[in-house]
Amino acid sequence: MAAEAALIGVAAVWGLTFVMVKDAVEEIPVLAFLAYRFLPAAVLVSAVFWGQLRRLTAEAARTGIFMGILLTAGYIFQTFGLERTTASNAGFITGMFVVLTPLFGIAFGERPGRAGWAAAAVSAVGLWLLSGGARGGSRLGDALVFLCACSFAGHILATDHGVKKHDVGALLAVQLWVCGLTTLIATAAMGELPLPRRETVWTALAVTALGATALAFFIQSYAQKNTAPARTALILASEPAFAGLFAYILVGERLTATGWAGAGLIMAAIIVAAALPYVRPIRPQLEG
Repeated sequence: MAAEAALIGVAAVWGLTFVMVKDAVEEIPVLAFLAYRFLPAAVLVSAVFWGQLRRLTAEAARTGIFMGILLTAGYIFQTFGLERTTASNAGFITGMFVVLTPLFGIAFGERPGRAGWAAAAVSAVGLWLLSGGARGGSRLGDALVFLCACSFAGHILATDHGVKKHDVGALLAVQLWVCGLTTLIATAAMGELPLPRRETVWTALAVTALGATALAFFIQSYAQKNTAPARTALILASEPAFAGLFAYILVGERLTATGWAGAGLIMAAIIVAAALPYVRPIRPQLEG
């Protein structure tokens, strides 16, 4: 239960940063913001886990790089997809990682079980309601965001397998360097690397780099040692619900009745998925 609680905390932190990041990217390009976010986090994590990094094996390095590629791809696909489709479409399609995680896991011989599939379906409906349902968009934009969902689902599965064989801190450092350097090179190549000017941007960078990246991804990686990938995906799917809550508290944004219904379905699916193994004995949610 501690692992599930830690993951809910991660989702809450990520939800909190939505308001801050939304304001920050109005001043600087998204890829530049991501570079400024991931590079300090990579430096911090590398300093904390320097001993583990010095003992990093070639196999662990390859695993970390692969995890970093998936994570970076998710953020990049989501960013460019949002430029070409509606926010509601992007929110729903990104949330499809909840369904894609157990689906992709089947390719590795894993079995999510009936409760896992049912909870995934309920949370997918909740995400659709929370985003307001489909309101149009473009095929290209929707396709890019779908690739984002695929990347995030793959990252959860890669993390699940990676943390069982290699040191969590070292893996995290490698993938954060991949994210930071990739986005830095991309934004520099486009000539979009301005320095932040406003205090709110620096605050957003500090919170996202330290809390929402370095600490949050470490907790996710560590928690996945004791939590199945499908359940991890379900818990992290609560991020939109937390984003709506903090947006209401901090800037007065309001969810519609449909949005609250969606948030309720997501939380219900999370509670069922997390509590069911402790209510009655069942087979492991994922076997492989």
